[in-house]
Amino acid sequence: MNTYSKIIGTGSFLPPNRVTNQDLTQTLAQKGLETSDEWIVSRSGISARHYADEGVLSSDLATAAAQRALEMAGLTPNDIDLIILATSTPDFLGGFPSTACVVQRKLGITNDCAALDVQAVCSGFVYAVSVADSFIKSGMHKRVLVIGAEVFSRILDFNDRTTCVLFGDGAGAVVLSAAEEPGILATKLHADGRYADILCVKGNVQSGALAGSGFLHMDGQAVFKLAVSVLEKVANEALAAAGMQSSEIDWLIPHQANIRIMQGTAKKLGLPLEKMVVTVDQHGNTSAASIPLALDVAMRDGRIKPGQTVMMEGVGGGFTWGAVLAKI
Repeated sequence: MNTYSKIIGTGSFLPPNRVTNQDLTQTLAQKGLETSDEWIVSRSGISARHYADEGVLSSDLATAAAQRALEMAGLTPNDIDLIILATSTPDFLGGFPSTACVVQRKLGITNDCAALDVQAVCSGFVYAVSVADSFIKSGMHKRVLVIGAEVFSRILDFNDRTTCVLFGDGAGAVVLSAAEEPGILATKLHADGRYADILCVKGNVQSGALAGSGFLHMDGQAVFKLAVSVLEKVANEALAAAGMQSSEIDWLIPHQANIRIMQGTAKKLGLPLEKMVVTVDQHGNTSAASIPLALDVAMRDGRIKPGQTVMMEGVGGGFTWGAVLAKI
């Protein structure tokens, strides 16, 4: 009998500090930068985002989201035998120890389960789900906690209005469990390092100190052009792998980066906008957390129902992109 993987629980967490476009406009005005709610919304669809308070780390947000996913799944932390955490803003410089290990400790897991971080920026959650799916299908693991968690506010240059208005902090999580029937129907992953410079943080560590910039850098036009192209292609690849048509998708959950990219992807797939889950307006771009955040919101408000098919896809720095087709 074949073993498959299935999502049995979702969870999410947003730090309580909600920052509206009006709030951000006032902050930027103090720096002599002019922007407005209309300017931000017209270019991105974003009206608000959440920022973590000082001292709050990615692992804190991840732990809260994971606890909610475990609760929905009806599991205890020690029922998990693998943690995969996607983040570009790890707790520690250099990413070690991994933020996944820190979350393991904060959840109180004592069963010595494996734990690792995945770095694919905004595609991180899709990458992590694909890895978890492969582990479960191989028989190596049975219950995997997959988390996307970010504190992007820490790497934003608030002297650059073109990027600082776009991003927020948050975490989302799912529990994947071994199952007798397919839940994850197909996954497809890609990367092209030739585009590494269009979305990156250019700093590095030398002699224990930061050399270069620790701020996020983005060529918005280049990212937009590439994203619209690859998202359609990778979605169709996942559909083909599962032997399905786009008309069979009940819900599209794209990476919540820019409403225009999201709407363009839905249009190319022939899907009505009513079938797309949108949270970017209230959460901003939360990078690896954006897809699981949106999934959890739609699960908990009843839009996504058992048995429905969901297409999740993302693009991120690297340049990376991928898709996961799942039956809930």
